[in-house]
Amino acid sequence: MASEKTLNAKNLAALGAERLAELLLELATGDAAAKRRLRLELASRSGGGDVAAEIRKRLAAIARSKSFVDWRKIRPLAQDLDMQRAAIMDHVAPTKPAEAFDLLWRLLEMAPSIYERCDDSNGTIGNVVAIALEDLGTVAGHAALVPARLSERVFAGVCANDYGQFDGLIALMAKPLGREGLETLKALFEKLAAKAPPGERRVIGYGMGGPLYKDDYLARNHARTVQSALTEIADALGDVDGYIARFSPEERANPAIAARIAERLLAADRAAEAMTALTGAEAEFRSGRHWPDWQRVRIDALDALGRSDDAQSERWAIFERTLNAEYLRAYITRLPDFDDEEAENRALAYVGQFPIFSQALAFLIDWPAHDLAAKLILARHAELDGNHYELLTPAADALEQRHPLAATLMLRAMIDFSLINARYKRYGHAARHLQTCAHLAKRIEDFGDHPDHDAYAAHLKQVHGRKTGFWNA
Repeated sequence: MASEKTLNAKNLAALGAERLAELLLELATGDAAAKRRLRLELASRSGGGDVAAEIRKRLAAIARSKSFVDWRKIRPLAQDLDMQRAAIMDHVAPTKPAEAFDLLWRLLEMAPSIYERCDDSNGTIGNVVAIALEDLGTVAGHAALVPARLSERVFAGVCANDYGQFDGLIALMAKPLGREGLETLKALFEKLAAKAPPGERRVIGYGMGGPLYKDDYLARNHARTVQSALTEIADALGDVDGYIARFSPEERANPAIAARIAERLLAADRAAEAMTALTGAEAEFRSGRHWPDWQRVRIDALDALGRSDDAQSERWAIFERTLNAEYLRAYITRLPDFDDEEAENRALAYVGQFPIFSQALAFLIDWPAHDLAAKLILARHAELDGNHYELLTPAADALEQRHPLAATLMLRAMIDFSLINARYKRYGHAARHLQTCAHLAKRIEDFGDHPDHDAYAAHLKQVHGRKTGFWNA
């Protein structure tokens, strides 16, 4: 049973409202953030309107500020912004969703001026902005917004998205906009496309190809904005042909873009066209670069065309090249009854002979096939790389109960690597690994060709006895 002195809600409530109020005022003295939080809570008693007024006032104050925010003050600023965001969602959105939408929009609109006066390299402000954008999408669904007016705001937001504060806005607002709003938004961007951006012909920098001119930079940025927006609008409208039309023939030869086009054609039951789109990018795919989406969508297209045997062959081939468990599982689940076990055994035998030891071990640990993983370690222990601690540490944890010798060999590999290479920052981990080895040794009946624990520890002492950082860890 908890003591009456324990800090919890029940014990604090026992102090009484008046005493708690006195304590809150005392604790808030000199703490501006605490005072703002208390004012918001007091305003909430009168409904969302009063809270909205307090939030609007605070956002205006933040927007007016011009002082630079150094690394020591960035977190308090982020906490202040997040407090306003949370108050919008908790106190305004439930009863006044349209006003909550407006306040969240204002917070997002302020993002550029905030970024310009602080160093947000750690993403502290960016995290708050990203959550506010998600909240905007949530609130928009309940705000009964006028599509024409919303399309104008979305247009303005996308055009002013210099800091990524409105990334994905069109997709986020697609449902509230509806077809009417999306068509209006499309018209706005088509009008923008026909209008050349203003810009003088002056040098603003130099690159590998020579001088960079302001008008060229603005023209490229203008074209990217329009292209991206019209592509997202076509997607939101379910206009597959409109989506495809946004890409040039050269762009459609890119396997990533071809895969996106093919996915949309498959969703529209146009499998033959999807395969044609993928084939148009096959030469680039075969060039050797990594294009995982292209091969994934190609297999879906083969299935959609009724070429199931070809799709299965592709899945198995990808598994053999990469040991990708996702493709093996997809292959096995499509096999007739009783064939799946035989296929799994064949696959696991193949993994055991795979030339890249770390990849094979990772597969067997994750599949899971821990007995085979232990067998792999015992057979190919010379290939253990103690620098792969991110693989060997969880693998040793997974095997130590049933396969203590295999776990020990992995722990020893990490110990040896740390000591041989004088990785002193890892000595603490290596010392703990040695303790674990001592514990596991009690359950190992036969070390085979490997030295037992006492012999191994003695060897470490002889070779690395002067590395006190390890022995004293």
